[in-house]
Amino acid sequence: MTDHHGLVWLGTPAFPAAARAALADPVLRGNLRKATGTIRDKRLAVTGELDDWEQLRAAGAALKRRTLRHLDHYLEQLERSVTAAGGTVHWAADAAEANRIVTDLVRATGEREVVKVKSMATQEIGLNEALAEAGIRAYETDLAELIVQLGDDRPSHILVPAIHRGRAEIREIFVREMARWGRPAPDGLTDDPRALAEAARLHLREKFLTAKVAVSGANFAIAATGTVAVVESEGNGRMCLTLPQTLITVMGIEKVLPDFADLEVFLQLLPRSSTGERMNPYTSMWTGTTPGDGPGAFHLVLLDNGRTATLRDTVGRQALACIRCSACLNVCPVYERTGGHAYGSVYPGPIGAVLTPQLVGVEHAASLPFASTLCGACYDACPVRIDIPEVLVHLRARVVEARRRGRRTPGAEALAMKAAALVLASPQRLAAAQRAAALGGRALARRGRIGRLPGPLRAWSDHRDSPVPPAESFRAWWRRTREPS
Repeated sequence: MTDHHGLVWLGTPAFPAAARAALADPVLRGNLRKATGTIRDKRLAVTGELDDWEQLRAAGAALKRRTLRHLDHYLEQLERSVTAAGGTVHWAADAAEANRIVTDLVRATGEREVVKVKSMATQEIGLNEALAEAGIRAYETDLAELIVQLGDDRPSHILVPAIHRGRAEIREIFVREMARWGRPAPDGLTDDPRALAEAARLHLREKFLTAKVAVSGANFAIAATGTVAVVESEGNGRMCLTLPQTLITVMGIEKVLPDFADLEVFLQLLPRSSTGERMNPYTSMWTGTTPGDGPGAFHLVLLDNGRTATLRDTVGRQALACIRCSACLNVCPVYERTGGHAYGSVYPGPIGAVLTPQLVGVEHAASLPFASTLCGACYDACPVRIDIPEVLVHLRARVVEARRRGRRTPGAEALAMKAAALVLASPQRLAAAQRAAALGGRALARRGRIGRLPGPLRAWSDHRDSPVPPAESFRAWWRRTREPS
């Protein structure tokens, strides 16, 4: 479904229920553990090679903060630069407008097929589905996105959308589905990674050579020059960006950078943080159109879709600095055990837990800010120093406030907090509560532990034993042993 802000937001069931289902899948957990562990180790190795890694992080964070503070200025400059270079700029307030713009642009070419470069922005707005409703078929060309598309699946990772799939599953998908989308899988296809990659290459080659229209996202766009940049690892992006006659790029407005020299920082931060590489194998840049070289028509769709509203929050706006590297996912203990589907959004993991609630409204994604242990690993890994734990706590407060405003009577949590405040405000009441807890604890104890607590406390004891409260509180012990009689 698409919510009122235009983000493709599944959100049902809420994260706790979805995570519980994911935790019951040992194959999923095994795939996630292996993949995130591999990427994590590679990232640590290549970032450790740079003596100035922390200075690069600080520079990236400062550049993003400055750009977001003056976003209106840089976007207007970008529009002028792209237009002067022969491109056309379109402004989209939400997903519906962006989808309508792209659909109309494709229809104007007379084509009914497009090839696509991996793009979070187009996933965010549900572009493939919107094009399909208009009778236009979109072909994903990134290997992982191709696996997801052929399997009628959803991405579960920002960088590696098919991270939840094993090699045997991928082979079955190729054998079963490739023929419906184009060239079938080779006879006798095995699950060897080289064989799977070759099958995908052969399947996509005819699409690259015949497509007249391509759709891409953008990693960066330079306001001063109008240059747009896409970084990728497979070469499929380069094929889409250079061979078709028309190129349509959908870009979130936060991706703009002031000057070309700013790429010096981000082209060091991004590959090391995402794929654990010193540089991306393919870094494609283009500025408008050039006669006889590349697409003859270039359209840049600047997508808001809740970003301007997010900018108003002085704490939460830092999430817009995200460069989509996925480093926070690869170090997150929650993501590693639940995978991306549990988050119900195209933006999973820690960054999804802070970005999605702001784009769709915290009342619509109330469980996501709580999908974290607040361990801080995401903050340590983020190449642009987004303080994700700070934003999570900030959003949790907004969730509580939204619930409070929406209820005529206090909820269980609010009643529990009021009861705690009443008890803690009085030494006499606190002492009485401690005595009652000690008596009740001893009554429930078995072999020195409480195996199951009553009522709503059962959620805590379902997965862990609880210690028996001491027979004597510290205050009582102090009064008995230290205070003069």
